[in-house]
Amino acid sequence: MALKITVIGTGYLGATHAAAMAELGYEVLGLDVVPEKIEMLQRGEVPMYEPGLEELLRKHVAGIEGSTGRLRFTMDWAEVAEFGDVHFMCTNTPQKHGEYACDMSYVDRAFELLAPHLTRPALVVGKSTVPVGSADRLAAYLAAHAPAGEDAELAWNPEFLREGFAVQDTLHPDRIVVGVRSERAERLLREVYAGPVADGSPFVVTDFPTAELVKTAANSFLATKISFINAMAEVCEAADGDVVKLAEAIGHDERIGKKFLRAGIGFGGGCLPKDIRAFMARAGELGADQALTFLREIDSINMRRRGQMVEMTREALGGGSFLGKRVAVLGATFKPDSDDVRDSPALNVAGQIHLQGGQVTVYDPKGMANARRLFPTLGYADTAMEAVRGADVVLHLTEWREFRDLDPASLGDAVRARVVLDGRNALDPALWRKAGWTFRAMGRPTA
Repeated sequence: MALKITVIGTGYLGATHAAAMAELGYEVLGLDVVPEKIEMLQRGEVPMYEPGLEELLRKHVAGIEGSTGRLRFTMDWAEVAEFGDVHFMCTNTPQKHGEYACDMSYVDRAFELLAPHLTRPALVVGKSTVPVGSADRLAAYLAAHAPAGEDAELAWNPEFLREGFAVQDTLHPDRIVVGVRSERAERLLREVYAGPVADGSPFVVTDFPTAELVKTAANSFLATKISFINAMAEVCEAADGDVVKLAEAIGHDERIGKKFLRAGIGFGGGCLPKDIRAFMARAGELGADQALTFLREIDSINMRRRGQMVEMTREALGGGSFLGKRVAVLGATFKPDSDDVRDSPALNVAGQIHLQGGQVTVYDPKGMANARRLFPTLGYADTAMEAVRGADVVLHLTEWREFRDLDPASLGDAVRARVVLDGRNALDPALWRKAGWTFRAMGRPTA
């Protein structure tokens, strides 16, 4: 008999996972506690921008004409427990207010609400990014509070979604990691992921602590690589070197690789910053804080980049006050192909300049609504051309393809001064300089 799958929590991770499981051929039931979210998903709509996700949902959500009908949504915990053989937990784990640690309240509450309804053998699979040690605790809670007792098993299966590539990363993952305690749990997860494994995705079986550590270790490594090249950009600024050429040269070394070596205003989003901070906090609790002291410097380098971009903008405007100066900001999301503005370096820079008296106008292809909610006092424009009109300086802060494809000559006719600062090292300096622009980028020679 085919496995039936539930997905608990239908935010970014959960909605993607539910749609992907339906695409793999499973009957799927998604649960959320927010009625508006459920209503939206039942219409085949998603509350965030993610390429390909809405199309995948509409292909499978029951009640939509022409769909497979394999995907439904509910708010009923008893229905979920009765329906599913494998329950994927995709609840949020934000950073606690006022501290580095991870807020486990949403995950804990989901387990409290599900456990009493688990009357038959089931596998609960955690996908959320949690502090190491959480799976041990939650497995014990399940065994103690589920009527099925130890037949209500736990496994841990961290997610590695990249925003902008989430559908692809779920259907064709570069690895599947499962932390299990029994052959049954491993067998069930091998069955769930039989399709991707047959297509070549590696299937890595570990214990609970290792599975929990994989996601935070991966994110910490990526953050380290980004902050490393940004530190090199600071040295290049001081020595009049070129960080882009430096990155190209070291990237040819196979041990280093070319990815994540583009210097700029640093990383943001809902994962990397909170994950490395939660990792430091948990290491401290375990008495291993010295092992991760380097992550404090990684975080510090990253946050420093934003202030440096503000100062570079001040210099470009003559070194004085921002008062009366018009600043155009191209980009609001923390990365392209997303509408996510959480901890966005671009918006942080825009906000700092605005607070210091600058007239800031922002344009982003997908992040405008979210940016307006977060920073309602900034100015917003419907196009890049409108954003730069009358600007004394243009800041490129999110590397959307649309911005790389802009015509510097026609943009130059709209601005007050042809000055562009590339905070992502993604524009072609020669092209902009040829069109009469003063071009500056972090860690690159001025001419």
